Amino acid sequence: MKKITIITFLLIIGSSHSLQAQITQVELFSGFDKTDFTLFSSYPINKSQTLSLNTLAFFQKFKKENQKYDEVGLQPTLFWNITKNIALGPSTYYNSFAGYSERLSAKYTLKSSRLVLVLIPTAAHSEQTDTSYAEVFVQIQYNKPLNNNLSLWLNGQFLTIWDEFNMHSRSYQQLRFGVSFYNHQVGIGFDIDQYGLKPIEKTSFGFYYRITI
Repeated sequence: MKKITIITFLLIIGSSHSLQAQITQVELFSGFDKTDFTLFSSYPINKSQTLSLNTLAFFQKFKKENQKYDEVGLQPTLFWNITKNIALGPSTYYNSFAGYSERLSAKYTLKSSRLVLVLIPTAAHSEQTDTSYAEVFVQIQYNKPLNNNLSLWLNGQFLTIWDEFNMHSRSYQQLRFGVSFYNHQVGIGFDIDQYGLKPIEKTSFGFYYRITI
């Protein structure tokens, strides 16, 4: 496991020095019940852009009564872009709840001038529990331009994880509605988090700020 982590880390460092990021997004969500910080970046690592490195990092902190649900995660994924819409690749994921896992993901992306749809099903193995699990992630983004620099945005992210492919482990639904000015986006957000076999649900309403670099 340590060797895999070191190799992945070297890939991140090497690609970030050799090529500029194709996209980097940073979001801060501050709600009445939790604060959530998320960073996502995507780097092409060869000239033909058939290989790309996607890195997701997040930190989630709840208020005092729910601090046992505080969560940190780091996930670099190396994607091979098979077609314009389909990619496949391995990743290493660290989560403060679940420890390390090795993963294989497929990614389907559909883009238009106003709509972005991303679907990522994943099969994974957890080192902490020595079991396999399935994960499905969906992202939907819709924007409506108001003028050349100002637009309305609706963002939705949905995740569900099932241990041994049949027992619920973790899910969330995140909704964002805001206004985008150049590369800055501000607005309101609503998060629903579920934990465990018989899901314990936590909700949070608040405000968010996102910047795209």
